[in-house]
Amino acid sequence: MRSARLQGFFLSLLILSSAFVDFSYGLSLTVSDTECVYEYVAYDGDTVSGNFVVVDHDIFWGSDHPGIDFTVASPGGNTVLSLMGKSGDKFEFKAPRAGMYKFCFHNKYGAPETISFYIHVGHIPNEHDLAKDEHLDPINVKIAQLREALESVTAEQKYLKAREARHRHTNESTRRRVTFYTLTEYLALVAASCLQVVYIRRLFSKNVGYNRV
Repeated sequence: MRSARLQGFFLSLLILSSAFVDFSYGLSLTVSDTECVYEYVAYDGDTVSGNFVVVDHDIFWGSDHPGIDFTVASPGGNTVLSLMGKSGDKFEFKAPRAGMYKFCFHNKYGAPETISFYIHVGHIPNEHDLAKDEHLDPINVKIAQLREALESVTAEQKYLKAREARHRHTNESTRRRVTFYTLTEYLALVAASCLQVVYIRRLFSKNVGYNRV
């Protein structure tokens, strides 16, 4: 009997906690002008967080590059977040209202940029969301808080992984360019040496001709 009650308790806990599962995902976007992603926020006050990294900015960006603009608009069209001229950053805000949010990247430069984008919508239950059983309320809240803490760690790992990928891409590109420049330098040196040999031979052949005369 006691075992059946425990099974019922954990089953109820699983059902209640699964009703508040957070939503998160990662994307890879190619932005030439403006690209937008839409995400639905189910509850007022939910925490929306994430990060983005321009993968190849270290390779192609000059000092005059304007960077990437990132904006978030609420369902009513109001801007709730704005990050200008960035090569990557983290963000977090409380959703002022439920509904469809618009996340947009704007590339002023025009050349295609690859952006790694990660977004997470987190929800911690309150007294209106939970079941009426008062014994389950603090358990569900604690589960949601722990889930959010784990999500924060996961988001940080994804951000660092994207930055590591960007640095690796930069190193590989730098290695290729150094190899190309070194090979070009060697070819130029060989060509110059060959021209010197030809010039010296012609010079000696002319001197020999003068001596014969």
